[in-house]
Amino acid sequence: MKEQIIEKLKQVYDPEISVNVYDLGLIREIIIPNPETRTPDPVIIKMTFTSPTCPFADELMQMVQMNVEQVVGKGNMRIEIVWDPPWSLKDMSAAARIELDLTDEGW
Repeated sequence: MKEQIIEKLKQVYDPEISVNVYDLGLIREIIIPNPETRTPDPVIIKMTFTSPTCPFADELMQMVQMNVEQVVGKGNMRIEIVWDPPWSLKDMSAAARIELDLTDEGW
């Protein structure tokens, strides 16, 4: 299930940067409840933003929710916003840094 969720997250792009939220490093953690428990615990997506004043935060969260619910079912997931540690360029995947023509120099 985690791989399916990641694939759906990779379909959500930050409109300012044109990189998906997963490779951008905005997804901090994906928590999938133990399938052996009989309680209907939701999947939890811990995510952050490049800035606390991100103008697309609501839009990105809606897209993440819509895409992940395609895997886990409507109402079976929750997004938690985390700010610690703050997002940095180091959180991006190597593919995203290459796509944006960023190098490791000066980090």
